[in-house]
Amino acid sequence: MNSKYIEEKISFIPIDNDRLAKLCGQFDENLRFIEKRLQVIIAPRSGSFKISGEAESVLKTARILTDLYEKTKRHADLTLDDIHLLLGDRLMDTLSYPSGTDEEKFEILNRAGRLSAKSENQQDYLNAIQNNPIVFAVGPAGTGKTYLAVAMAVDALQKELVQRIILTRPAVEAGERLGYLPGDLAQKVDPYLRPLYDALYEMLGPEQVTRLLAKNRIELAPLAYMRGRTLNNAFIILDEGQNTTREQMKMFLTRIGFGSIAVVTGDITQIDLPRVVPSGLIHAIEVLKSVEDVHVTYFEAKDAVRHPIVQKVIRAYEQYDDDHDI
Repeated sequence: MNSKYIEEKISFIPIDNDRLAKLCGQFDENLRFIEKRLQVIIAPRSGSFKISGEAESVLKTARILTDLYEKTKRHADLTLDDIHLLLGDRLMDTLSYPSGTDEEKFEILNRAGRLSAKSENQQDYLNAIQNNPIVFAVGPAGTGKTYLAVAMAVDALQKELVQRIILTRPAVEAGERLGYLPGDLAQKVDPYLRPLYDALYEMLGPEQVTRLLAKNRIELAPLAYMRGRTLNNAFIILDEGQNTTREQMKMFLTRIGFGSIAVVTGDITQIDLPRVVPSGLIHAIEVLKSVEDVHVTYFEAKDAVRHPIVQKVIRAYEQYDDDHDI
């Protein structure tokens, strides 16, 4: 592949300001989106566009702009979906981190400090999130499954690789359902989402989290609220995935839209569903085991990053289950 830096200029003559406005989008959002996805710089100049970057990306950008301009003949407005469909490759199926990212040294910087993998499995997890549209994280509590996923989501939002973060959990645990809990809907849902709030508060601070929630840049909702939606340009985290049914898991995974990534976390040793109801997480891992671009990271007791006693507790339970064939 030719990776040298070049500049290319394309022009659309005669100048049609209405079509050019549709091509660029409001506040040039279409151009900015293409820039982020293809790692180029696009400079519009009265009917022409100067594109700078690596040769392959520049030439591809020129083709995309030409095709999009052609679409403005028939479309009232262009959407990000139109751009996604024209790109039509793996660039739209991952977070599109810059090509220079050194996966082995990847670190996440936020209000909580400098976060990085503390075990091989955590490193595998971070690498997988950068390179796959669907990632499953399976293992015991305290191994960083949810915390690292939220950290990656915040990082992607701050780098404008996604437009929003969506955090969800099944709102059925230990045999309880929302209707049996006191309070209005927000009060019923809040306890289930509290661990996700805690991680966000640590990484962004309560005030910024509140602002982003108000702007719908961050959304926390029970899993049932995902039905019927298509989630584009989002970092979507399903926590406590072991407590989903097969139907719920399929529903969730089919919500993923263009430019989105879904991370599913869960501990298959702590399933709170009725015994006759199979876990959607276990089923999904089996169904999708041969599907390309779906990755599963398995965590173990040694990955626990809480108090050292947590590792001992996890190992003790694992040994007990092995001894009693549970």
